[in-house]
Amino acid sequence: MKRLENKVALITGAGSGLGKAEALLFAEHGANVIITDINSETLYATENKMNDLGYEALAMKHDVSSEEEWQQVMKAIDKKFGEVDILINNAGIINRQGLEVITLEDFNFMHTINTQGTFLGMKSVTPIMKKSGGGSIINISSIFGLVGSEGAFAYHATKGAVKLMSKAAAIDLSKSFIRVNSIHPGVIETPMSNSIATKEGHPMKNKIPWPEIGKPEDVAYGALYLASDESKYVTGSELVIDGGYTAQ
Repeated sequence: MKRLENKVALITGAGSGLGKAEALLFAEHGANVIITDINSETLYATENKMNDLGYEALAMKHDVSSEEEWQQVMKAIDKKFGEVDILINNAGIINRQGLEVITLEDFNFMHTINTQGTFLGMKSVTPIMKKSGGGSIINISSIFGLVGSEGAFAYHATKGAVKLMSKAAAIDLSKSFIRVNSIHPGVIETPMSNSIATKEGHPMKNKIPWPEIGKPEDVAYGALYLASDESKYVTGSELVIDGGYTAQ
């Protein structure tokens, strides 16, 4: 059964990691997929992979911190599809510096991508979702939007903001049948967290109760549920996918 038949899904940060896995899975389940990323090399590699599997994708280079580029993306989607049913705000960066080390410039840059990018995504997609009768917005936060850790101060600040922005937007948009939820992955085997996922004896890796490191597909299946009509009564919620890390 295809769970996203004929739905239109926009996925940012789709050049690698979680975004790539989400794009492939959503296409498998019948969605028309638009993929964006600031890295054109990885973006078009994802597009080629999808084409090799028999899926079509609209690929656009995209800086999520730019309001102008969000407007360009939305115009292209409106012209081609006339609607957006699903948005995954997946694009993000990490900075592994603690409070006493990180500069104001680096702190603000983290918010420009992770917080501002998510805000612009929600704001940009809302008018077209309203026009088509509703939709599902999925914001990728982190377990570090729920709990603290050492040495990633600004990352925590941005991912905590994503969690509460999602809740506020869920309330704002519920009357328009637009659902907004956040996903909170733990350590997942992606380029961003590769130093943790592949390093034996890493303190974070040792704290995960589950005996295996998470894969991008584990998060993609969670996103598939939140994107589908199966979750039509789920909004303002956090889906934690972390192998039990935050259960402790």
